[in-house]
Amino acid sequence: MISVIHLCLRSLSESGKAYNQAIKQHRDPAMYRIRPIESRHNPRLKELRSALLKPVSKSGGRGDLAALEGFHLVEEAFASGIAVRTIFVAAGRETVLDALNVPASVEIFSVPEAILAATVTTESPQPIAALAALPVWRWPELLRGVSPLLIVLSGLQDPGNLGTILRSAEAFGATGAILLPGTVSPWNPKVMRASAGSVFRLPTLATSADTCFARLASASVSAVAAVAHDDETLPASNLFSGPLALVIGSEGAGIPVEILARCAHRVTIPCPGPVESLNAAVAASILMYEASRARRRG
Repeated sequence: MISVIHLCLRSLSESGKAYNQAIKQHRDPAMYRIRPIESRHNPRLKELRSALLKPVSKSGGRGDLAALEGFHLVEEAFASGIAVRTIFVAAGRETVLDALNVPASVEIFSVPEAILAATVTTESPQPIAALAALPVWRWPELLRGVSPLLIVLSGLQDPGNLGTILRSAEAFGATGAILLPGTVSPWNPKVMRASAGSVFRLPTLATSADTCFARLASASVSAVAAVAHDDETLPASNLFSGPLALVIGSEGAGIPVEILARCAHRVTIPCPGPVESLNAAVAASILMYEASRARRRG
């Protein structure tokens, strides 16, 4: 009898724990400090709209904010240690907050779904958006380790390409990305979506060509330009196993002549097929993979 009672009490205890866990996973929206926004002219919504339409070109400015659209990006920002300042959630969809473990310091606004949809830029808006402080990166973080691997982007204007390159750079162990003038902002909404969160974690600096190449030279990092044809072809393991900065140009014009002149080496990806050149993101990804493989071989 005692054993039966013990088992029943244990079962009730475990059921209670499961119930409490379920409650934690499905918290009442009233537990959040949510304030309503009723007008599309609200200053906070204007701030969100401005950050979406005019993203800052580089981190470091006091008070600079990035606008995040969609649950995945907001989740990635929290997971990456980004300081999310403000969340906007569609009215009636507050349960989307449950999986985010939002700190009490974050201000949360409930916005009529139609007004939130009109504020963001995606064609199929999700019920959540946010404003987050930009991470601030410094040169030592990009040049860390005995053999830094950098990607230098000159005049790259397609947001999807930049986002893909940042994602590949993180995947293949790059220590950072350098954005030269004319390159799209990494805080462009399309860049952030294409990066799948890598933009929050990969050290990235926007700077001038003079500063870039001076820093590379001082750290003994070889600048290798990716060109369409007529130069050293892959594999180029002697180049790729040491401190390396891969230079990628714009989708149409390629690397400007004045930038090309600063590069110590040039490399071409052999293409047996009848294509003139590769997409910038594809070329950058192949080169970073080759660099990663050369480093693994030692």
